[in-house]
Amino acid sequence: MARKTIRTAITSLAVLALAGGALTACSSDSSDPSDKGGDQKTVRLGVVGAADPYWAEYEKAVEEELDIDLKIVDFGEYNLPNPALEAGDLDINQFQHIIFLAEHNAATGDDLTPIGSTAIYPLSVHSQKYKSIDEIPKGEKIAVPNDPSNKARALLVLQQAGLIKLKDGGNTGSTLDDVLTDESKVTVTEFDAALTASVLNDVAAAVVNNDFVEKAGLGFNDALFLDDPNDPSSLPYVNIFAVRADDADNELYKQLVEIYHNTAAVTDGVQDVSGGTAVITNTPAADLQKALEKQLEIVKASE
Repeated sequence: MARKTIRTAITSLAVLALAGGALTACSSDSSDPSDKGGDQKTVRLGVVGAADPYWAEYEKAVEEELDIDLKIVDFGEYNLPNPALEAGDLDINQFQHIIFLAEHNAATGDDLTPIGSTAIYPLSVHSQKYKSIDEIPKGEKIAVPNDPSNKARALLVLQQAGLIKLKDGGNTGSTLDDVLTDESKVTVTEFDAALTASVLNDVAAAVVNNDFVEKAGLGFNDALFLDDPNDPSSLPYVNIFAVRADDADNELYKQLVEIYHNTAAVTDGVQDVSGGTAVITNTPAADLQKALEKQLEIVKASE
């Protein structure tokens, strides 16, 4: 499918979601994107998981410090906030890591841009059948997320755990085709990221995105294996605030990033939601942009 067609399809999906009530806002009057209260500016921030308590703390902190009306808009699917941002239905979003953004920009031709980081969340391997990685026998099946960015990271995690081998050591663009079956202990199957935990009864183990661990009734401390978010190679997985390229130097949006990092109720809340696994990181926007450009090269090389 041509990029223009993909872009049109994704944008149309976002518009339908907006019209059909697939997103909700934490604040009242979220359907009105216009300025409110005379000179008071309305800023619409798109997130996935607005029910997490720290978002209410963030909204409160922003409105206490800035003369704006912040609308936190909740999306139920990862593929919706970027098209909504590009279409102008949002001013800024915060839900994705750099790799996810690179894949979006490459597929659509958009130029959404990171302006600040939030945290890196480790990716974990869980099992209901085994108590350690070493217990998993040869030939068993492991479930991983099927979206490209998290799939590649999941494969790298399984390689770190000694369960598989990847062609040329793997990278952030690895796929199931890169799994060297003759040199791997297990086989790998893919599911929607929200479903990997739900198939634990049918597989030896599953790589579960941080967002879905507790929702699936799992515990962060019960993970058989975690990747290392402090490793420099983890930078592509840092979560970011993203805006349209024209807003990359918008001082108000930069202040939104600063408030996130300067509000203890927010950063502490992020830790609470992640079970203490999140690593808060305040990476300069220039470094984030460089990482994005490198990922774009990797994505385009794999096409």
